[in-house]
Amino acid sequence: MDEAINNQETPVSESAPATEATANQAAKARGRRAEKVGIVTSDKMMKTVVVRVDRLVKHRVYKRYIRKRSKFMAHNEIEGVSAGDQVRIVETRPLSARKRWRVVEVLRKASK
Repeated sequence: MDEAINNQETPVSESAPATEATANQAAKARGRRAEKVGIVTSDKMMKTVVVRVDRLVKHRVYKRYIRKRSKFMAHNEIEGVSAGDQVRIVETRPLSARKRWRVVEVLRKASK
């Protein structure tokens, strides 16, 4: 009976890749998260930035394009993000009353 128990044991080293595979499967099951690219307008809060996202929308009557803006509060763990930087933000779980986005990467630094 002891031999049967020993045969069923798995080495500890195999458990680490299994957790990575589980995380990847969970991300695929969750689907692609919304991503937006915008410009940082304010970095005065701790670990939070305000990102302005511009988009073009066609007017339904006049068929002209109108520039629309939206502001998003985004959680920022990246050091050195300042106003004027172009960043990519991704949708995440609610982090506070107004924060539902997270800064993923800095695409372009602001010129000084």
